Amino acid sequence: MAKKILVVDDEIAVRSVIRTMLEGEGYEVFENRTAEEALRTATVNEIDAFLLDIDLDGMSGLELCRALRQMERYRLTPIVFVTGHHEGSALEDGFKAGCNDFLLKPIQTTILRVRLRGHLERMEYMSELERVRRNLSRYVSTRTKAVVENYSRTGELPAPQENDVCICFTDIRGFTALSEEMESHVLFSILSKFLAEQVKLVYQFGGYIDKFGGDGVMAIFDGPDMAVRSCLCALRVIESARILSEGEDERVRQIGIGIHMGRVIIGNIGSSEHFDYSVIGSSVNLAARLCGVAAPMTVVVSEVVRDGAQHDPELQFHDPQQVPIRGFRHSVSVYKLSRSQPDMGPGE
Repeated sequence: MAKKILVVDDEIAVRSVIRTMLEGEGYEVFENRTAEEALRTATVNEIDAFLLDIDLDGMSGLELCRALRQMERYRLTPIVFVTGHHEGSALEDGFKAGCNDFLLKPIQTTILRVRLRGHLERMEYMSELERVRRNLSRYVSTRTKAVVENYSRTGELPAPQENDVCICFTDIRGFTALSEEMESHVLFSILSKFLAEQVKLVYQFGGYIDKFGGDGVMAIFDGPDMAVRSCLCALRVIESARILSEGEDERVRQIGIGIHMGRVIIGNIGSSEHFDYSVIGSSVNLAARLCGVAAPMTVVVSEVVRDGAQHDPELQFHDPQQVPIRGFRHSVSVYKLSRSQPDMGPGE
């Protein structure tokens, strides 16, 4: 598909010369006399590059350049000033406004062709990097993405850190049996729907996904009120599962959730060829074990989570138990989590 170039100049002769040059190279050319017209053209079309004069009637070319850069779709689009100005101040003003290059009148065909092609190729490369960066967010956690971006700038990986966090594990009970009884593509579609909702809720409540565990997730919450936010998120996951599973096999919504809060190590695990930026420690192991203890469609939390979140009026902790946990020397105090019921007045 031909690249679309918008030429903005108040002299028709200049526009005609540029059009002839560009159409000979296979470009689709749009022409405007004023900046105001150009903004309308840029709004209703996907322009691939702009050739602007600085001196225009009404809004100047510099103002037009700044307005285009404020539009998300043209944040990376090549903007080249085609001008008769030779002063250094004009060049400086143009680059401050956001342009990529200057071409001096009278225009030479070879220079226009080579410079424009170079800017369009650079835009394609930058756009591809932006697409990769955007899609990376779908496959790695926000924390991992930040580490990768910092490493690409500095060449240094962050040292492991000790932090207090809240760890939340979700899991579908009997998933192995389901995978043997249901068609794979059906089960995959249902599971994808459930996990997508969980991811959305985790980020909505200020957490992030550390990893997927086949039929569940491991989510991390940190910062102020992390215990409260993780508990509210877990309850929403259970509530959304009831809604999402309407009309589906009842077994697909048998989610159990475990939450624990404690000290962990956050850092890079693996080799120089493949890293996993993750959270490790006994607190992570305990949260995973609590998830295994939770009955279908229930949330089980440790005592430290109860202590950190019991002040929130929406949350209710009940049925305390001492539970033996595999891998831990002593039994652990756990509580079931539910949403508080509003107090009913007399006669209600």
